[in-house]
Amino acid sequence: MSLSLQKVDANNANDLKTFNDHLVNFSYADGYNPTQRDASIFAGFSSAPDAKYPNIARWYKHIGSFNENERKGWSGAATASTAKAASPAGDEDFDLFGEDSEDDAEKERITQERLKAYAEKKSKKPGPIAKSNVIYDVKPWDDTIDIKEIEQHVRSIETDGLVWGTSKVLPIAYGVNKLQICCVIEDEKVSTDWLEEQITSNEDLIQSVD
Repeated sequence: MSLSLQKVDANNANDLKTFNDHLVNFSYADGYNPTQRDASIFAGFSSAPDAKYPNIARWYKHIGSFNENERKGWSGAATASTAKAASPAGDEDFDLFGEDSEDDAEKERITQERLKAYAEKKSKKPGPIAKSNVIYDVKPWDDTIDIKEIEQHVRSIETDGLVWGTSKVLPIAYGVNKLQICCVIEDEKVSTDWLEEQITSNEDLIQSVD
C-alpha cells in the first residue's frame, strides 16, 4: 500500500507523523519494496530524522545502507512532483499511483499466504512435554535383604522417558530399612502403574512399593 501523502516534507511535523505511522505496517513508502519514492524522500532529509519518529529513523538507516547507484536503480512509482509534471494538463482524474494497484494486491495476497502458512506451521509445533517427579518407597521383606541389591534392581529398569534420580536408605522399624528413590517420567511415555509393576517384579527382594 502506498503512502497517502504525495510528498513528504522532512521539515513538516504533520508529514513526518503520517510517514512514521505508515511505516508501522509497511517497510517502504510504497509498501513492501523500495522504489524511487523512497529514494526521493530520503534525499529530502538533510540529516537523520528526530528520534521521536522511530519508524522513520529505522527506514532512514535502512535506505542509507544502499549507495546512490543502487537507489537510482530502484523502480516503482515516480515521485509526486515528477508524476504531476508528466500528467496531461487539466486531467484532474489522472491516477498517480494506479499502475501499482495490481502489484499491491499481489503483494497483499502473498503476505496473507505467508502469514497463513506460518500460523499453520506454528500450530503443528509440539507443545511442552508434560513430566512428573515421582518418589517411591521400596520395602524389602525383612532385615536380611541388602538395600543395595534393591537399588540395583530398580535402577536397572530403563525405558524412554524415564530418568532415575537420587536415593537414600530410611529406617522402618525393628532394624528393617527401605529404599526411597526418586525419578522423573514423561507422562505420555511412562505410566506409574507400569513402573510399579517393573519394580515389584523381583518378588524375592521386594515386598511392596508406595
